[in-house]
Amino acid sequence: MAEGAAEAPAESGGGGASGAGAPERGVAPIKPQYLTTKEQFHEFLEAKGQEKPSQEIEAGDRSGNDLAEPEAKRIRLEDGQPGEAAEPGEWPQVQKRARGQNKGRPHMKPTHYDKNRLCPSLVQESAAKCFFGDRCRFLHDVGLYLETKPSDLGPRCVLFETFGRCPYGVTCRFAGAHLGPEGQNLVQEERVQAPLVRNGLDKALQQQLRKRKVRFERAEQALRQLSKGHVPGPSPEAAVPEVSGAKGAPLQDSGDAQQALPEPGAGALASSSVRTCGPLTDEDVVRLRPCEKRRLDISGKLYLAPLTTCGNLPFRRICKRFGADVTCGEMAVCTNLLQGQTSEWALLRRHPCEDVFGVQLEGAFPDTMTKCAELLNRTIEVDFVDINVGCPIDLVYKKGGGCALMNRAAKFQQIVRGMNQVLDVPLTVKIRTGVQERVNLAHRLLPELRDWGAALVTLHGRSREQRYTKLADWEYIAQCVTAASPMPLFGNGDILSYEDANRAMQTGVAGVMVARGALLKPWLFTEIKEQRHWDISSSERLAILQDFTHYGLEHWGSDTQGVEKTRRFLLEWLSFLCRYVPVGLLERLPQRINERPPYYVGRDYLETLMASQRAADWIRISEMLLGPVPPDFVFLPKHKANAYK
Repeated sequence: MAEGAAEAPAESGGGGASGAGAPERGVAPIKPQYLTTKEQFHEFLEAKGQEKPSQEIEAGDRSGNDLAEPEAKRIRLEDGQPGEAAEPGEWPQVQKRARGQNKGRPHMKPTHYDKNRLCPSLVQESAAKCFFGDRCRFLHDVGLYLETKPSDLGPRCVLFETFGRCPYGVTCRFAGAHLGPEGQNLVQEERVQAPLVRNGLDKALQQQLRKRKVRFERAEQALRQLSKGHVPGPSPEAAVPEVSGAKGAPLQDSGDAQQALPEPGAGALASSSVRTCGPLTDEDVVRLRPCEKRRLDISGKLYLAPLTTCGNLPFRRICKRFGADVTCGEMAVCTNLLQGQTSEWALLRRHPCEDVFGVQLEGAFPDTMTKCAELLNRTIEVDFVDINVGCPIDLVYKKGGGCALMNRAAKFQQIVRGMNQVLDVPLTVKIRTGVQERVNLAHRLLPELRDWGAALVTLHGRSREQRYTKLADWEYIAQCVTAASPMPLFGNGDILSYEDANRAMQTGVAGVMVARGALLKPWLFTEIKEQRHWDISSSERLAILQDFTHYGLEHWGSDTQGVEKTRRFLLEWLSFLCRYVPVGLLERLPQRINERPPYYVGRDYLETLMASQRAADWIRISEMLLGPVPPDFVFLPKHKANAYK
């Protein structure tokens, strides 16, 4: 049954303007004894939970919303109609709802990162030689640095306890845990181990990419066949890589000799994170045919969606712990990867706990996407590669990528066929129902994607115009299952409880992808697998956030810059977490993803604080975990919809 049909009874018959006992549209149904007003809610938080505010709320405002707020801000109506009645003869004033990226955020680098910064040669304990020589602008006086360094944030260093050594030395914000009496960096020899994260970018490969000295022989051959209208296929010459700088070797824009990407067994680049041992097999030296590719068998598994910004490696580790089966890295732009951008390659990193892991690429043209696929095929370790054909943002769409590919069938076909030819792992695609709201395209594209070589497709039940408004169309997803058969189709949209997942599986999809539901409650995977509602306590939720900060310090570092980066990603996640309503407070189960919580007082102070929709309160939670924020710290959430209070 479609979720839209399940929502109909709750949405019919009142629209939020009926009596006090009727649930208000778009608002989560919370038990009356927990409801409060906006003023009382913030007074309670300012008083730090010393006394509970009065629970007496006027019958006409039982939802706890502030009547002074604009209606369009209080209630996110699903049909776009104004919430308040207009005066006779006047057009209703509808406030435009905030959507998309919050482009007004400050993007400048905090100034305190560069003040009195210690030279990297001293941090890495190679003081005999400075990397920058006489041009070095960093401090070389450790004593002066320690005089100006902020106080430690805690007595325990996660990196020192996990790996036996902290690579940040005296710059670590928890340095007291591993500094000796003379300021030397202590090492626990019995616990020293290399970082476990894979898929890093090697400096030598980065330099070659920046100078355009890498050849993409398979990609160029596949592109030549596609340009002639031929379906690309393996050929004998494709299995033998040309020697760098050989006569007649295909070159890119640069006139310099370029280095070919090696085949398996032909001498891997130093950047390759795949380490093999044992006897040489045919697979090491012979090119796999498309029919011999490893199959992607994830039917019935829980798939964590590739979430931009919030779907980082620490968050994925949290979701894996709660039962996510398949994870995927954040959307990476293929042109940035081909240029060797460090920040873009960081999106491809993989933790050992991610046993089934893929990366998602975004691009608009066959040449860049096919070359990027060949590059990743030889330098990182993944189980599948996904093409993003669902991104709705203007920055991507206007360049022909994301959802725009659904209207560019010729380019779309060349991208899928070209990437499938150069990859040794399965190729998957994530799409939406279409570009325009009432013009569905997915059912026509799915049979073509199957013929082009896609191993699996994920369908988000909304169009680009809808973004995240209205409910996902699971009835249409059910129709697309037949169109895609026998290729497996995963469904995506509005999964926030095990009931939602059960209804989704009844449509015939091979599995469900969980996106925003995991941001609101990452323990959703446990609920689906155990078929229950988990009334998780505020202390348990805080412990989850504590684990996230530990994972973040491991991933981004424990120096000042790493701590503040961890804090910013934590705050972005908190901007979603505040929408969760504890199970014990709800009048009706389950909470639906399109229902915003009214103002309510939780069962303890921490539960109330976690329900706050103010960035200042999110920062207060971050200070419980990472210490006080710097004086010049500014935070605005990336998504405007999370900054509506």
